[in-house]
Amino acid sequence: MSIRFALLVYLCFVPQFAHASSGANDYLKKPDEWFATPEAATKAENILSWQTPLGGWPKNIDTTAKPFIGDIREVRANFDNGSTTDELRFLARLYHVKKSEPYRLAFLRGYDYILQSQYPHGGWPQYAPPPAHDYPRYITFNDDAMVRLLEFLRETYTSSRYQFLDAPRREKAQLAFTKGIDCILKCQIVVEGERTAWCAQHDEKTFEPRPARSYELVSLSGGESVHILSLLMSLDHPSPEVIRAVEGAVAWFQKVKVTGIRIDVVKDEKSPKGTNKVIVADAAAPHLWARFYQIGTNRPMFVDRDGTIHWNMADIGYERRNGYSWYSGRAEKVLEKEYPAWKKKLAKKDGK
Repeated sequence: MSIRFALLVYLCFVPQFAHASSGANDYLKKPDEWFATPEAATKAENILSWQTPLGGWPKNIDTTAKPFIGDIREVRANFDNGSTTDELRFLARLYHVKKSEPYRLAFLRGYDYILQSQYPHGGWPQYAPPPAHDYPRYITFNDDAMVRLLEFLRETYTSSRYQFLDAPRREKAQLAFTKGIDCILKCQIVVEGERTAWCAQHDEKTFEPRPARSYELVSLSGGESVHILSLLMSLDHPSPEVIRAVEGAVAWFQKVKVTGIRIDVVKDEKSPKGTNKVIVADAAAPHLWARFYQIGTNRPMFVDRDGTIHWNMADIGYERRNGYSWYSGRAEKVLEKEYPAWKKKLAKKDGK
């Protein structure tokens, strides 16, 4: 008998790429009053201790939990998994409440790091300075890294919480956002004349799709492309190019949705952890989308750590099958709610 760990609900209603660890993001929903407390001040001191000389923060570390001890020059700043943007939002909230100069100066260092790390064409690597010969140098949509940066920058020149930012920085942020959207449009993969979706990372020079880790091959992403699509639909004045990009991506998502299955975690006493992730036929299950699709065929791809491609999730090794998100329902909300609202908004602007 299967153990339902509410996995199906999780896949369909929770963002696929949660932060790998707790941290500054956990406190951003607290009221302004909390940011005036001694607890907030302690968290802030911890965050400041983790800020690298370049201005950013490392990923997959709760920088609020305890102060950094060691040589901060050995810590690498990153944009992945919400790193750097979450710390900056935390510091902005603190400065908004307490008007303490160290918080403002630390924020500006991190803010400038983001702006300076952008490629001239508008994309961002996973971290900066990027390596010369490894995948973090690519334009990184993986785990929503670049989209998070763009959303953060837009927030800084539209929200009253960032009024402490000077006009030149605001102007740079607006230009960076515009260039970022242009980069996204250039990266959209066209197959036989039809716009489709995006790869999780793209070449920083040619915009072509590129692989990352051994099990993250060149593909159309049914995961990262969702947040990209949402960002494009959030633009107040979409250009004809943006509209074409949205329509193409929506059509692709509709074409590749997976029906008639659900993902269960079942007891498996012979497995390393006593459970196993399996696909179960279920005609009533909500739609799902694969993490990766083969470009040209739209076949869902499942890849082991050795780089071998399989066409069924059950055929990959236990570790990758159970340790990675191969399916997600996060596109459902975009297609069923955001896209119709976007179309209605466009029609209203056009006077139709």
